[in-house]
Amino acid sequence: MEPRKEARTAQDPGARPPGGSRSQPLEEKARTERCASLAAAALDAEADCASADGLWELPVEPAERRPECSRCSRPQKVCLCPFLPVHPLHISTCLYIIQHPAEESKVLRTVPLLAACLPQDKCKVKIGRRFSEERDIELSAVCRKSGTLILYPGAEAANLEEFILESPVYPSTIIIIDGTWSQAKDIFYKNPLFRLPKQVQLKTHVSSQYVIRMQPTNSCLSTLECAAAALSILEKDNHIQETLLRPLQALCSFQIQHGAQIRLSKEHLLRHGLYPKPLPKNRRKLRKMELLMNSVKI
Repeated sequence: MEPRKEARTAQDPGARPPGGSRSQPLEEKARTERCASLAAAALDAEADCASADGLWELPVEPAERRPECSRCSRPQKVCLCPFLPVHPLHISTCLYIIQHPAEESKVLRTVPLLAACLPQDKCKVKIGRRFSEERDIELSAVCRKSGTLILYPGAEAANLEEFILESPVYPSTIIIIDGTWSQAKDIFYKNPLFRLPKQVQLKTHVSSQYVIRMQPTNSCLSTLECAAAALSILEKDNHIQETLLRPLQALCSFQIQHGAQIRLSKEHLLRHGLYPKPLPKNRRKLRKMELLMNSVKI
């Protein structure tokens, strides 16, 4: 009888753990599957890149703008000319609009409606942020005239209605800055040219009718509304204000009928706890918010 072979001990290098012969094929199979999936992903990525490269070779079709009305500058399908005066209003005051470049591209701007209601020689629009005597001789000469006013609120601004009663020279020209309040502030204070005319402001508690755009306070008005109020005072004709506001009312009504929301002022939202954004951490901005909530002019 042959002697039994001694069982291999754990120290024997040839010894295998139980089940070792099965685990090795499983590991090799898993490794093979991983390699196959990586290869498939690489092929998919190459295919995506190839398709993306093909997109770059496609011709780009320029976007066609909707035809615009030559008078009100609105798309022809939503033209507001029926709400404009048949003929431009007859006024003696010359109006200069200093428009921030960012306002020129906005769809719901009010200056084109204002210009459509007035004679071309009485309503002039100057676009830019910085103006100087060397670059704009015409505007420089206008700012130096004693009969020129600039409409901008502030501690140094006189009430327009009171000023025209006391002024020895009746105003013939008024300048209005068109832009957001921060843009208007930047234009006014960084252009020494606009500190030459007499600074005036409107004393009114009427809320803005430009309800599709948020205003800082309840008393803030759009450029068209400011011009309408100022011209009606200077021309002593309330019909001017009614006529100029008609296309603005029609614009807001149309937008609301087609999904636009009525935008309450930031002051109203803050005072009633409805402001959707978190309060700023910047102390200066936070102070402005507090002043708005307390109805203090800033």
